[in-house]
Amino acid sequence: MGPLEATFGVEVLPVFGAVEILTKSPTIWWRARRAITLSEMRIAILSQSAEIYSTRRLIEAGNRAGHTMHLLDYIHARIQLTARGTRCFGYGSAPVPKLTAVIPRIAASATQAGIAIVGHFEAAGVYTCASSEGILLSRDKLRTLQVLAREGIAIPPTAFSHSGLESRALVQSVGGAPVVVKVLRGTQGVGVVLCDTVGAAESVIEAFRSLQATVLVQGLIKEAQGTDVRCIVVGGEVVATMLRRAPAGAFRSNLHRGGRAERVKLSDVERDVAIRSARAVGLDVAGVDILRGKKGPLVLEINSSPGLEGIEGITKLDVAGAIVRHVAQAAR
Repeated sequence: MGPLEATFGVEVLPVFGAVEILTKSPTIWWRARRAITLSEMRIAILSQSAEIYSTRRLIEAGNRAGHTMHLLDYIHARIQLTARGTRCFGYGSAPVPKLTAVIPRIAASATQAGIAIVGHFEAAGVYTCASSEGILLSRDKLRTLQVLAREGIAIPPTAFSHSGLESRALVQSVGGAPVVVKVLRGTQGVGVVLCDTVGAAESVIEAFRSLQATVLVQGLIKEAQGTDVRCIVVGGEVVATMLRRAPAGAFRSNLHRGGRAERVKLSDVERDVAIRSARAVGLDVAGVDILRGKKGPLVLEINSSPGLEGIEGITKLDVAGAIVRHVAQAAR
């Protein structure tokens, strides 16, 4: 029991940048509420740890802007549903206070747990910069590409079949080898294999399917030369960009796979494509990855929880601050 609990017999919920005091005493409750309302917004970061760079930066940006920032671990959160409504509880059954907005930072490995909590806040009318549907869509590479293609946004030549008998036809339909074979729900370059021959592609597809993994096949965009452009879109604007370059002898440019990053300037067409792509999948905050093809930009994939460490380090821009400013404005 802390000193405030011992003195006043109250429940103390720690939050970043403030301490919220909940009590039945009218005097203490009024004082606590008066202090809390000095902050513009109550914003929760849905994340598993405050030690994660992106989470820490968002908390810092919110504190600087005068908001009351909460960290809600969506893995340990609990939802209670009744005919009278729903409630959300954090770790240790502490009730989550009324929020103005949430910023989801959902790990790919915990998508279902994360979108359940995001869905709770959506149902309660709380603004979220990444909808539960948008998060789920972004985690499915095929569905994302289908939506982008429907919107007339250029993508790499892509083929899919659930049948294991169609491997050769898949490769031929995207222009033949070399091709890239991807599992539908891989992240950070995991589950992505470059195949130089039709035979190699068939073997890789068969191996993935033996592990019950669903795959798609894409033609290799040779002119990209192992690079792609990561665009951070916030509220319909591109706020930061970087060029990612694969290490020597590799083709995956993900920073988690040893890729290097550098500053890059977008063309007007690339900027428009990035913004339209984020809008198409229903994300107010997104990382859009673009390949520079011969005929123009091709959208590779979209990330609903883009990492901030690499792009802030390269660009020296306050991306976290841009996200918090947008969230505060959108939630008003």
